[in-house]
Amino acid sequence: MLSETRRSFVAAIEKAHSVELRRFLVARLRDRADLPDLVQEIYLRVLRLKDHEAIRNPQAYLYTIASHVLHQYTLRRAAAPQNMDPLEVVNALQSVTAADPAEETDIEQRIEMLGRALEHHSPRAYAVLIMYRCEGLTLKEIGERLGVSSVMARKYLMIAIKYCHQHLDGRE
Repeated sequence: MLSETRRSFVAAIEKAHSVELRRFLVARLRDRADLPDLVQEIYLRVLRLKDHEAIRNPQAYLYTIASHVLHQYTLRRAAAPQNMDPLEVVNALQSVTAADPAEETDIEQRIEMLGRALEHHSPRAYAVLIMYRCEGLTLKEIGERLGVSSVMARKYLMIAIKYCHQHLDGRE
């Protein structure tokens, strides 16, 4: 159980430094949506202090804790896989147009080669990409057709898109 003096200590720190602490965090965050979680973690760590009377400069201590929380947050974000939206990739591929018939033929040949390579690499990923892109099926419909969940259909689509990116980056 928390003592009343510890609670009042944390409440006083929060009242005195809340606005500045939020500014400090916002200036260092990529995603503002994580701000409430980080603020909560900081104050929880202050609450866990055993001997809060020994702190000479509460503001400096608060910002030291905030720096540690930010560092851990940054490490977790760096270790987490980046999300890729399949629709962004499809839209980017659509924006590439060729005015010259020779270029159009070259692009068609490259797309066919890429399709064959993807089909050889992962037939299911290739099938999902074709159903999604050419037939206009939703991931749920694709999952039903293949007998897998829509989450698995999305994974196959991500595999196909990632393969296409890697293949195209390797050639250009």
